[in-house]
Amino acid sequence: MKACVLEKPGAIETNPLELREVAAPQPAEGEVLVRVRCCGVCRTDLHVIEGELPPRKSPVIPGHQVVGVVEKLGEGAQRFPIGARVGIAWLHHTDGVCEYCRAGAENLCDHPEFTGYTVDGGYAELITAPEEFVYAISESFADEQAAPLLCAGIIGFRSLRLSGIKPGGRLGLYGFGAAGHVAIQVARHWGVEVYACTRDARHQKLAMELGAVWAGGTVAEPPAKLDAAILFAPAGEIVPAALKALRKGGTLALGGIHMSPIPALDYGLLYEERVLRSVANNTRQDGADFLRVAAEIPIKNQVEIFGLREINQALGKLKNDAIRGAAVIKIEA
Repeated sequence: MKACVLEKPGAIETNPLELREVAAPQPAEGEVLVRVRCCGVCRTDLHVIEGELPPRKSPVIPGHQVVGVVEKLGEGAQRFPIGARVGIAWLHHTDGVCEYCRAGAENLCDHPEFTGYTVDGGYAELITAPEEFVYAISESFADEQAAPLLCAGIIGFRSLRLSGIKPGGRLGLYGFGAAGHVAIQVARHWGVEVYACTRDARHQKLAMELGAVWAGGTVAEPPAKLDAAILFAPAGEIVPAALKALRKGGTLALGGIHMSPIPALDYGLLYEERVLRSVANNTRQDGADFLRVAAEIPIKNQVEIFGLREINQALGKLKNDAIRGAAVIKIEA
């Protein structure tokens, strides 16, 4: 099969992903083999490719927002029939027995596996995954619309939950890429006022089109105090400005898997019971709940389509905030 392979981390400007022929995977017990139709491009992929996340598998095929069709079943797999359209997300597998899994917090599993990081991912024609970690995809979404839901959407949804935002509240979104442009649609569906803080004028315009009451620069002070905020941009230097924008008792959720260093904080930014918390991965329940809500709204993604040969270009545009919404790789049959 054709796949984009990372031999060793490198700056995306050096085109580190190489399109080549590799052996097709075969499903193990309890797994499904999926023919990939689309794979969303995520900033986490960029962190893997550029080495900001320490290498866990080499070589590796990145990509973890996969939409495709079940082509073959491993022994004992019976959840999906051949031909079913499914989605594969970041969380590939958990051990199911550690204290976190037993407590319903599988996103914090002690021995997790991650799609496109510790196991091969979706920048390829075929991929395998445990059937219990695979999602059914609503027929209301085209392939390219569904792909960004599987990470940008799910992690944005978990971030909204952990921010504690309530209907009628004021929410700040710092960074307005793929996750932000999905999260705002959920927030507006819940009756939340959204304030978008992003450096790119194109992203500010998109935020207003999607229902933000205000959009300004990354560290600009919103015109009203926020009940909660989510930081999607992987820039620790934004944290002080986001905390400053919160009302007493507000929460700032950090939605990224990697972030540049956070500067020393004046205690006054945290005082009055403001909360600073990270968001780590997701549970399968997060994914199922979000995909149900996404179909109810329904979420409409802004997508830019690329071919498998253009993956380095797509990631380069993502790095430079040049994607309006989400980038999606379409795998030609």
